[in-house]
Amino acid sequence: MSGQPGRLYGVGLGPGDPELVTVKAARLLGAADVIAYHSARHGRSIARSVALPYLRGDQIEEALIYPVTTETTDHPGGYQGALDDFYVECAARLAAHLDAGRDVVVLCEGDPLFYGSYMHMHKRLAHRYATEVVPGVTSVSGAAAVLGRPLVERDETLTVLPGTLPAGVLAERLAAADSAAVLKLGRTFEKVRTALAEAGRLDDAWYVERATTEKQRVEPLADVDPATVPYFSLALLPSPLGAPVTRTGGPARGSGERDAAASAGGTGPGVEPVAAAHPGTDHAGVGEVVVVGLGPAGRPWLTPEAQEALAAADELVGYGPYLDRVPSNPRQRRHPTDNRVEAERAAHALELAAAGSRVAVVSSGDPGVFAMASAVLEAAAEPRFAGVAVRVLPGLTAAQAVASRAGAPLGHDYCVLSLSDLLKPWEVVAGRITAVARADLVLAIYNPASRSRTWQVAAARDLLLEHRAPDTPVVIGRDVGGPRESVRVVELGALDPAEIDMRCLLIVGSSTTRVAERDGRPVVYTPRRYPA
Repeated sequence: MSGQPGRLYGVGLGPGDPELVTVKAARLLGAADVIAYHSARHGRSIARSVALPYLRGDQIEEALIYPVTTETTDHPGGYQGALDDFYVECAARLAAHLDAGRDVVVLCEGDPLFYGSYMHMHKRLAHRYATEVVPGVTSVSGAAAVLGRPLVERDETLTVLPGTLPAGVLAERLAAADSAAVLKLGRTFEKVRTALAEAGRLDDAWYVERATTEKQRVEPLADVDPATVPYFSLALLPSPLGAPVTRTGGPARGSGERDAAASAGGTGPGVEPVAAAHPGTDHAGVGEVVVVGLGPAGRPWLTPEAQEALAAADELVGYGPYLDRVPSNPRQRRHPTDNRVEAERAAHALELAAAGSRVAVVSSGDPGVFAMASAVLEAAAEPRFAGVAVRVLPGLTAAQAVASRAGAPLGHDYCVLSLSDLLKPWEVVAGRITAVARADLVLAIYNPASRSRTWQVAAARDLLLEHRAPDTPVVIGRDVGGPRESVRVVELGALDPAEIDMRCLLIVGSSTTRVAERDGRPVVYTPRRYPA
């Protein structure tokens, strides 16, 4: 980097069709160091999906995730206070990149300064950094285009209203308007429809959703079911001088599915945020530690809650290969460690939080299952960490992942056990295996073998065979969710320890577990009913 601060860009992406992105916006999308975008907690961003064809693929991404969308808040500042904290936190994250000399593009559907989410970053950063706003086609223009009706002609005026206005105000302004657009429908739809009726304009109003996209929806507003209306849709009163509707391009009225993330090409965030569930940390004081479950492999199995915590963190702590699964972000400091220093890793994370950092401690699978949550909570019990907040966020477990690939072997009572004797004597492990076998529970076995532990699988098999039939099904899952995934079903009596390594998880069936053939492959399931 040159030592100069980076440049901030608020980039309008238009109403939804990637081909309506301007040439200038496309150039900046490909050249930027950092791509930032708002989203709901599910992590999906309409703006990012529009920009995707123009991204390089190796850029830093900052997901600015609203912690909640429609829930209430106990924030002391109420709704506005919660949002202010969120925007301050987001601005600080982007400022860290700008200070390091990285150019930052903030994505915004429609136009950045037309009900756009970008404006909140602009107000907090534009006076500190070189800034440029790139305009985009607005949702109103996109809706008029797909409707095929002029917005205004001759001396007419266009009135743009948010659906969040009081019903009486909406009715009064709609009655006086030549043409009008009402944005932010969603939960306000029924109020807007009532206001249009009171203004005597309901029969002239059109509903537009996902304008310019393959799934756009256009129909008379009076015919729309309120339960199907997302936040990103709009009501349009086109010019009364215009010709009858002739739709130009795109699918016919009512085409396409509808979902909560749908858009009429509207601007602003992809959600209607109400409050932040966790107010931003005061970095002058004590931070917090969030123990995050990454799931067994890959972002598709990462929960939105975990993604939110990873995006907001200042420091990432964890076993090196697990940290490698989190996309690199130079704003964040990473602290990789060996797999056998859990206590030291936990203490280090708490020390970082005590100094004011937001710290994410990562675990594969679920952090509470043979992973970092217990280590962090044990260390947090020390008096010196009494003021450090600790949260544990669940993840999809390896047992659940392997079971889903095999069918439903965990459909009845089951037990989870680690075969490692590094942290407990083998006598304890053996006693528990025998107890599980006698109790006729399905058994999920973690950590079955390693380079230095090669005999425990055979020992466990022999213990189980004292109480289980040799034809009991055993699911062997290796690297499930990863590029070398394999799932096999063998009989307990034929289980070969040489085939098992640390990348495997075993699920041993009970006496009721069954194997059936479906589509040419074995499907394992344990019925929910147990014989009397």
